[in-house]
Amino acid sequence: MNALRLQQNFRGSRAHLVLQDAGVSDILAIALKRLGVEVARTSVQTATVSLPELAADRDIVFLDGDVDFSFDPPLFRAGHLPPAPIIGIVGMEAPSRLKGLIHAGATAFLRKPVHTGSVYSALFMGMNGYLRWHDLESRIAARDQRRRGRRSVVKAILLVMDQNGVDDDEAYAILRRACMKARVSLEDYCESLVGTTQVETIRRLTASAARSGRAK
Repeated sequence: MNALRLQQNFRGSRAHLVLQDAGVSDILAIALKRLGVEVARTSVQTATVSLPELAADRDIVFLDGDVDFSFDPPLFRAGHLPPAPIIGIVGMEAPSRLKGLIHAGATAFLRKPVHTGSVYSALFMGMNGYLRWHDLESRIAARDQRRRGRRSVVKAILLVMDQNGVDDDEAYAILRRACMKARVSLEDYCESLVGTTQVETIRRLTASAARSGRAK
């Protein structure tokens, strides 16, 4: 497994400051601009906050943990990564406040009062922590897809054996030739084949592949 490449340069990124304290916002803006990060400030004077569409490879959200508000449209979904890295700004270190930031998806924290010298470290930890979770989530999704694909391959082999009167090795060879002809992966081809409800279509596709193999 290849090691995840760490992001160290944040020039060109965009930070969304979702903060109520103007002083903290000013300090963050100064530090971020020195690092080449574009700054967008979002008012949290109301209970509902709106943000533009976020991109995981560009945006970072600095979230005030001392303010109760919601997002419209919703920014976070339970059981899913947020659309961009979250860095929590902590004043009151109450368990409920910290829990709220964790549930929001924060992967790094900055304590109030915020000092410019601590911003890069939080940015580094927040972004790379998020990328690590994102990479892990992608790997799990790919593994689940492969597992589902293996089930489809087994079902397709049994189906071809039944429709063509061949053994499992020949059925697998037929499927291999058919997926190569269709220029799709074996798993995708088998999933499509298993999902086909028309028996004649299945017989035609696999019989064509079988004839192609015998002709060689």
